[in-house]
Amino acid sequence: MSTTQTARTLGRSGIEVSALGFGCWAIGGEWHDSSGKPLGWGPVDDAESTRAIHRALDLGVTFFDTADVYGAGHSERVLGKAIAGRRDQVVLASKWGSVFDEAAKTAADEPGLTPEYARAALTATLRRLGTDYLDLYQLHVNYAPLAEAAALRDLCEDFVREGLIRAYGWSTDDPERARLFAEGPHCASVQVNCNVLQDAPEMLALCDELDLAAVNRGPLAMGLLTGKYTDAAVTDKGDIRAVPPPWLAFFENGRVVPEWQARFEAVRDILTSAGRTPAQGALAWLWARNPHTVPIPGIRTVTQAEQNAGALQFGPLTAPQMAEIETLLDRTA
Repeated sequence: MSTTQTARTLGRSGIEVSALGFGCWAIGGEWHDSSGKPLGWGPVDDAESTRAIHRALDLGVTFFDTADVYGAGHSERVLGKAIAGRRDQVVLASKWGSVFDEAAKTAADEPGLTPEYARAALTATLRRLGTDYLDLYQLHVNYAPLAEAAALRDLCEDFVREGLIRAYGWSTDDPERARLFAEGPHCASVQVNCNVLQDAPEMLALCDELDLAAVNRGPLAMGLLTGKYTDAAVTDKGDIRAVPPPWLAFFENGRVVPEWQARFEAVRDILTSAGRTPAQGALAWLWARNPHTVPIPGIRTVTQAEQNAGALQFGPLTAPQMAEIETLLDRTA
């Protein structure tokens, strides 16, 4: 039997997506928080981003995940232009909740959590993407208050009825919040941080229980799991890893934290089994981890699109390999 991994279903929505997604954070280019610290991944070449999107599509990647705040609107604009004329070939996801100044490329400190803001944000997202509907719309505020989130969930049901979106979800690592959104009949997913070094057992169990897709952000641990930062430093001042915020645990002062590097090295041989690259092995771990996972690695170049899509041909890791990784990372207790 072939191990090729090709498609998964986006939770209980019935929407079929490629098992691999295309994360569009990095193609947004440079943007900053209110203090001037970087929130992007450095300079970007829009023409190369477009070529990468087209190459990914040609290789069978159909799921594209962006957010209005990525590049302060720039990611959505680039993606929208790239898929013009091919909208029927993609499953298009975006996120809202961050307030930002598109001209200044700056994100505000406080989120926008009112229904009025959500509707205005959706209208702007559809305009930038050049489409009249989204397949998946996600709240982008990890720990938004429950009462406000409940109102936004109900608003998303209105958006479904109006034909503006097909399904919705929440980008959160909190099971209680994910469960709240899942009370809505058209909630299809939770976007959760999960990778071979940072498992998310509670969230994945919730996805099993409620039939939600686990859209995996951070599947390559912010680049650590590509293996290319072993000795190299991230020196571009516009790259979030150069001046990482507290939640970005893998990097410090532009370099991989030695403890995380050691954990990666402990499992590198398994990840690179059968001729995989480390990144392909990290994606294979996610596919083997749970049937609801849909990893969305960031892609900026044609080469990255080809390498990530190449993981589809290898398929998931085996059960013995998964067990060995748990032992090596001391997660068997």
